[in-house]
Amino acid sequence: MGRRPADAPTTTTAAPPGASGRVNSTTDRLRESLPRLHRRGYLALGGLAMLATGCSVDLDGSDTAQIPGPNPNRPLPADALNPLGPVARSQDELWDIAYPITIAVFLLVFGGLAFIVFRFRDRGQTELPKQVHGNTRLEIAWTLIPAVILAVIAVPTVQKIFELAEPPAEDAVMVTAVGKQYWWEFQYTQEDFYTASELHIPVGREVFIELDGTADGADVIHSFWVPSLAGKRDYVPGGHRQLRLQADEPGIYPGLCAEFCGLSHANMRFTVIAHEEADYEAWVANQQQPVVEPEDELIAQGAEIAGSVCIGCHTFTGLEGNADSRFGPNLTHFAEREAFAGYIFDSPFGEEVEDPELAMERMEQWIRDPQSLKPGSQMPGFGSGGDALTDEQINAVIAYLGTLE
Repeated sequence: MGRRPADAPTTTTAAPPGASGRVNSTTDRLRESLPRLHRRGYLALGGLAMLATGCSVDLDGSDTAQIPGPNPNRPLPADALNPLGPVARSQDELWDIAYPITIAVFLLVFGGLAFIVFRFRDRGQTELPKQVHGNTRLEIAWTLIPAVILAVIAVPTVQKIFELAEPPAEDAVMVTAVGKQYWWEFQYTQEDFYTASELHIPVGREVFIELDGTADGADVIHSFWVPSLAGKRDYVPGGHRQLRLQADEPGIYPGLCAEFCGLSHANMRFTVIAHEEADYEAWVANQQQPVVEPEDELIAQGAEIAGSVCIGCHTFTGLEGNADSRFGPNLTHFAEREAFAGYIFDSPFGEEVEDPELAMERMEQWIRDPQSLKPGSQMPGFGSGGDALTDEQINAVIAYLGTLE
């Protein structure tokens, strides 16, 4: 009596009309939304990565930054948003005008776009939306507003251009800069001497720099940039460009080439060293002195090697056989500089060197095989081949370089 016959039909509870459709529809929506969630996640991670890289403080003078001797009280010395001179401040004023306008335009455009996308999104309707093109007032408005914005930005911009194009001041320091692969030569035209990689300037005086693209060795485009003191200016072979800079206070201001110029573009650095007026005049007087005659036997041996091997590319003012060659940097006062090889390695003779032993090892390696430290360098190596130097000869050359103050 309680058993159901085997052939009796089974009974099921009927689902409400449309329930199955709703379940399937919800499932489909979830499946469609998952790829969108993944994309949003990837975009969020990408934005976070960009924010993290923008917060880098790798230009703080650490070994990874390879900027020797910056002011330790200045955590980010190569900072274009922290002007430390009147020229840089004048250029930064344009940023203060343009940046708020740019943010306002960004919020207006993308805010309006987001509102339109959300408010008028597809809701499954079949009728086409009403076309509203041809609104004369709107077209006039969105033509005039950008014109007014451009005028607001253009007026101070043109004014700054004329200010920076004025002739140099009467007491300006005149310097000619020549970009080579991969280092900068600085010619002090009034004092009639030249140096490399370090641009020494007096505090409170304008420095007028002529970028001479017609000099020997000017064969590729560079871009001269000292972020804290002035905006960048392209260096073009065959042409002449000018810029000016000025420092408010004594200190070290890193500079760099901002235009890709070859394998060691990232290794083409220099520094601006600002002195008080008296210290600057003393530096100038010292730079005009020739090399000192060596007395020590090892140093004399190094001077002899430099006069026969190095002098073909480098200048040693006062050394016998000096031919004033400018293919390589002027080494007359090499020991005074804080760095070498395009200002990317600490000099073992510098006052700010952190690891003298490492600096000495790099200098020895630089003489033996420059390409291993600076790809694309045009300096030949003296560790092998017909012009190879022995360890003793390399030590003698380094000892001689250490006396060139």
